[in-house]
Amino acid sequence: MKNTQTKQTDLPHVVIVGGGFGGLYAAKSLKDAPVKVTLIDKRNFHLFQPLLYQVATGTLSPADIASPLRVILSKHKNTQVLLDKVVDIDPDAKKVYLEEREALNYDALVVATGVSHHYFGNDQWQNDAPGLKTVEDALEMRRRIFTAFEAAEKETNPEKRQALLTFIVVGGGPTGVELAGAIAEIAHQSVKDDFRDIDTTQAKIVLFEGMERILPPYPEECSVQAQKSLEKLGVEVQTKTLVTNIADHSVTYRQGETTETIKAHTILWAAGVRASFMGKVLAERTKAELDRVGRVVVESDLSIKDYPDVFVIGDLANFPHQGERPLPGVAPVAMKEGEYVANLIAKRVIGVKVKPFSYQDLGSMAVIGQNKAVVDLNFARFSGFIAWIIWVFAHIYYLIEFDNKLIVMIQWAWNYFTQGRGARLITINTSLQLEINPPQPGKESTPQSKQEPVSVSA
Repeated sequence: MKNTQTKQTDLPHVVIVGGGFGGLYAAKSLKDAPVKVTLIDKRNFHLFQPLLYQVATGTLSPADIASPLRVILSKHKNTQVLLDKVVDIDPDAKKVYLEEREALNYDALVVATGVSHHYFGNDQWQNDAPGLKTVEDALEMRRRIFTAFEAAEKETNPEKRQALLTFIVVGGGPTGVELAGAIAEIAHQSVKDDFRDIDTTQAKIVLFEGMERILPPYPEECSVQAQKSLEKLGVEVQTKTLVTNIADHSVTYRQGETTETIKAHTILWAAGVRASFMGKVLAERTKAELDRVGRVVVESDLSIKDYPDVFVIGDLANFPHQGERPLPGVAPVAMKEGEYVANLIAKRVIGVKVKPFSYQDLGSMAVIGQNKAVVDLNFARFSGFIAWIIWVFAHIYYLIEFDNKLIVMIQWAWNYFTQGRGARLITINTSLQLEINPPQPGKESTPQSKQEPVSVSA
């Protein structure tokens, strides 16, 4: 063992920041490389974010779509996992600074810390309209959705009851479409026989989108088909809509010259993203260029200009070297970038050059509800049941561990025949409750900033 440890210290040290799709696939691909790997994440698990909305809507439990990083990488003898947070880097000294332990030296650094919600300068909306990026976000959404039905059952005032049964989703990208469709299925199918004093099929689900159509990056025919499917489920789709304010259980929005306000106790945000704080750190330390949402503009090999040993991958990276637009921030892109960087690092150790990164786009897909999805495979487009089957098998395929695949398949099969949602537990996020409670007497409240209209495009 002592000899093995000595050899490990002599190997080039690869530090990977972030255990999402990009970081995890980079670590997995370095299993047999002549390097020492340290994967750092502030969570001890990898989260399969594409199915996070199913946790938010009660179809799956968090453990169904999460896998402990140590379990995934337990057979990678050259890899260490650290539960910590990176707070700074020194690219000239090749050091990574952590929150809870001494700095780490590196020979190659891979940053894959992803993105978070973006409220376009209106961060005060966050407590009223949570986004969906973490397990905690999903549980909070789930709490709000199912608590709304419970509160409506007890409410005797018709106007207040209708506000409780009104659900607003802001942003018509894939996440917004999936959330709106799932909530419609909950109201019209899953819980319609569970209450006595309310008719949940009378719930109002509204999807706001700032562009001319939902799913803006998709082909127009996919957008049209997705809107038709949502409307059949009972979702009211409002395009060309600018949100101007969210407060007091209501959304104020503008369409053309008309401004209106709608009361709703459940408002969910799916309208935009911004890069994690590591984008700003990298820009300050390396003078790297950032795009308008804070993503790092990378070179053709995913490195930072003038720093060939620092790589940025996944949602944090802006890769402008292929096509008219940067590569999309989706899981398949992050996976391929992780594999590419791992191969580049392994080949660089033995003095072999690697060609610039190139991504083969296999298409895109979004699910609207049971038996309803849209799929664009570039060479062919599908909608309805066939698209839904493709979506199901694609997501099962990409789940990390076998037990997750099996559990999700069984759960989906059960839900398909019963139209039920077994993970409808209402849990309380105490920290969030403390944040959203009104100011206590004697304490000054923070004045709200001037409200700016927001184009609600994901």
